Amino acid sequence: MSRLPLEGITVISLEQAVAAPFATRQLADLGARVIKVERDTGDFARGYDRKVHGMSSYFVWLNRGKESIVLDLKSDDGMRTLKDLVSRADVLVQNLAPGAVERLGLGPDDALALNPRLVHVSISGYGRGGSHEQKKAYDLLIQCEAGLLSVTGTPDAPAKVGVSIADISAGMYAYTGVLTSLLQRAATGRGDVVEISMLEALGEWMSQPYFYAEYGGAPPVSSGAQHASIAPYGPFPTADGTVFFGIQNEREWATFCTGVLARPELSTDPRFSTNTLRVENRAALHEAIEEAFGGQATDEAVARLDAANIANAQLRDMRGFSAHPQLTERNRWRDVASPVGPVRSLIPPVTSREADFRMGPVPELGEHTAAILAELAERPVTAAAAAGQRTPGS
Repeated sequence: MSRLPLEGITVISLEQAVAAPFATRQLADLGARVIKVERDTGDFARGYDRKVHGMSSYFVWLNRGKESIVLDLKSDDGMRTLKDLVSRADVLVQNLAPGAVERLGLGPDDALALNPRLVHVSISGYGRGGSHEQKKAYDLLIQCEAGLLSVTGTPDAPAKVGVSIADISAGMYAYTGVLTSLLQRAATGRGDVVEISMLEALGEWMSQPYFYAEYGGAPPVSSGAQHASIAPYGPFPTADGTVFFGIQNEREWATFCTGVLARPELSTDPRFSTNTLRVENRAALHEAIEEAFGGQATDEAVARLDAANIANAQLRDMRGFSAHPQLTERNRWRDVASPVGPVRSLIPPVTSREADFRMGPVPELGEHTAAILAELAERPVTAAAAAGQRTPGS
């Protein structure tokens, strides 16, 4: 195995749920040592479901390659242990409730006083300051606050995104923020304080509909699986199913009319000659397309779209995604060890010629408590610091 990019970097994470664990799992994949600090009941994401042979699908996804230590942070010994770990770490990541890390004595100023080279990372719902600072923030609620539900679903039935997109966006910015600060520290020798709010992270991803509405005079129309501002773009019925495709420019529209619909006259129809006009006349446009596709089987429609080099897709469920031929042909699946046996997982989406990645085991609660405490040479392991401790395999 070639060198891992973050070998030698130690991350302490006071994390729960999705956002922070998503960031630190990616750091672990790149070779960082990630020590996950858990209470005796564990990260509550361990209990979100029991779908992976009794383990939570969320926890399996977010926590491979980490070490789990259980500490009683209400005890003096537990706090001394945590501060020992932070004093030796490169990065501290936390997404506790607002103000909780300060009450532990590990807010940004206190933590950097303890370890001036530390990169201190906080993920919150709404950020420090402002009237919403103390407001609870869950993924769906941030989707609402960022306006995402106003552009999904239909006008009659707004729909949330089916994955934790607000958490994922915040986790991605935390991940890239850590990498940026580590590069900066290499030049300056100083640590950093990094803050990410879920609202602002998802808000960045909402910038296109914001600009559209702010300067266009009206918000995008919720259009289900259709595209709000491009047409045709979305699902269309065939004789035996549905095909999805999208047209991006006028050259593609002309090719589509000639090679797929066999109706070249539509390319110059004054109702459809530009994307703006096609959006304005979407009902008539769809009627013409559905008339042509209605007599074709899905496989035939896809073959015609492929022959014309028009982007298209099948509507796959999770079983279809799992069996996707492209992922198999590119060898993108690996088995990851876990307390319940190997779990088939996607390898990281970014691969490098020069650097490798690691997909370490999913930890059992407190699996590494004894080993980590033994590393701290300043004092012996105490019962209080190891509250709830488990040994590997227990």
